[in-house]
Amino acid sequence: MTDAPSLGERLRTRLAGVLPTLRLRLVVVFALVALTAAVSASGIAYWLNRDAVLTRAQNAALNDFRKAMEDNAGNLPRKLSCQELREAAAKMARSSQNYQVLLIDRTEDGKRCAAASNEDDFTLGDVPERLRSAVAKKRSVDKKNKHPYHLYWQRITLDGDPYLVGGAKVIGEEPTPTGYLLKSLRPERDDLNSLAWSLGIATALALIGAMLLAQAAATTVLRPVRRLGEAARRLGEGKLETRLRVSGTDELAELSRTFNDAAASLEQRVAELSAREASSRRFVADMSHELRTPMTAISAVTEVLEEEQDNLDPMIAPAVQLVVSETRRLNDLVENLMEVTRFDAGTAKLVLDDVDVADQVTACIDARAWLDAVELDADRGIMARLDPRRLDVILANLIGNALKHGGSPVRVSVRTEDDALLIEVADQGPGIPEDVLPHVFDRFYKASASRPRSEGSGLGLSIALENAHIHGGEITAHNAPEGEGGAVFTLRLPRDARRIAEEHENGENGDNGENSGSGRRNRDGDDNGDDDGNDSGSGGSGVGPDGRPDSGPDDEPGDPQARDRGEGDER
Repeated sequence: MTDAPSLGERLRTRLAGVLPTLRLRLVVVFALVALTAAVSASGIAYWLNRDAVLTRAQNAALNDFRKAMEDNAGNLPRKLSCQELREAAAKMARSSQNYQVLLIDRTEDGKRCAAASNEDDFTLGDVPERLRSAVAKKRSVDKKNKHPYHLYWQRITLDGDPYLVGGAKVIGEEPTPTGYLLKSLRPERDDLNSLAWSLGIATALALIGAMLLAQAAATTVLRPVRRLGEAARRLGEGKLETRLRVSGTDELAELSRTFNDAAASLEQRVAELSAREASSRRFVADMSHELRTPMTAISAVTEVLEEEQDNLDPMIAPAVQLVVSETRRLNDLVENLMEVTRFDAGTAKLVLDDVDVADQVTACIDARAWLDAVELDADRGIMARLDPRRLDVILANLIGNALKHGGSPVRVSVRTEDDALLIEVADQGPGIPEDVLPHVFDRFYKASASRPRSEGSGLGLSIALENAHIHGGEITAHNAPEGEGGAVFTLRLPRDARRIAEEHENGENGDNGENSGSGRRNRDGDDNGDDDGNDSGSGGSGVGPDGRPDSGPDDEPGDPQARDRGEGDER
């Protein structure tokens, strides 16, 4: 049971889906960093300038208003009329700061008078209640507070425009006038809006510049990465001489050096392994050829012994029978090893002919006396251009193994699918264990390490698969549904293998190492590359030199003692 992905992993997965390429990620990251920096700088600059502009305008207006209150409202007579109060307000409003003035005081008849410099633009109703209360509030005088009244201000919005409202009361014997100012901050707002637009344009230009810089940086960074990726692909294709040009001392240069070191080490290792493999193949080929001549003589002797077996002493007969069976097994192993060396050396060739598949399967079964144990489902007239000898090898191995490990009856069905020929071999056995299925075509694979010896050579299915591959085909193995049978092997071949044969022949002609070594002759004159199809028993471990299945003389097809799917010609 796997753990649920963390939040960080989910975010990385989602980010990889939205930004699939490294170039795009670099550009986006650069753009985000530049945008964040530009917006932060622009915001700070805007707020600093805004505070400076508003503070400067506010202080200038309030200082001018305080001086005007002292010079004008402070010199008004104690007994005055509304007209005098209005004239004083108008005089105060003629300041260079361009604000409106409202003066409030008691007239000589004791009535409260509110006189404005422009009654259409400024009335007492425009002054916030909190500001009026603060201006009219008298505070006690002490060391910290030297005056009973103070100047107060507040920014407000009227009809969508910003204004500065300030108020103060003249200090003196009561009653004294109270004055208010109303100054428009529209010019400052317009200036700040212009500044905001300028900063926005600067931010956009910085973002564009950052994206261009990111594109250039991404190109600089990704060019070596692309070269590294291309070199890795060439290395994966087998071009082990691939190297990267290294320049500089940065991290990418160090990565290139590491790649070159790894490629050199891999090339050396592969060369060593190739040399060992070539040496092993030469050894197997040479050994097989060296054994071929003595095995021919031994086989002749064992045939004589088998013919005279009935006339031998009963005490000696079992030993003779053991020698005969083991000689046949050894002969099959030698022939199979020779066949494997041909595939490994690339010297195996196709000898194509037009084949009636049903007749070919029938001939394979009849030659090995399997007619009573095999059920054939094949229509006559299905023609294919194949190598009949190699097809016989494949069929003999598949059917022989089905009889040995699954028991009879074995069902062989033939059908066509587009331009392909499908031959299915199904037995009635218990099937193949799931852990063995991936290895049934491996050479010498044993399902049980405790029983390394088996009746077959362990190469039959491997040779069958190689023969299918040389046709451009394939063999697959699976188990039938429970209760419907055992193991099922499916052979798929092209109905016309001429194109495959031509490609194989052209590939051999174009190879620099073209068969010059595979045509080597041993001291007996045998041609290691010879593959004319005349070698007896070269059909794999499914067929012995006498045309019988390789289950052995003591193990008739379907014998329960051969149930171990990992032995013999592995299933």
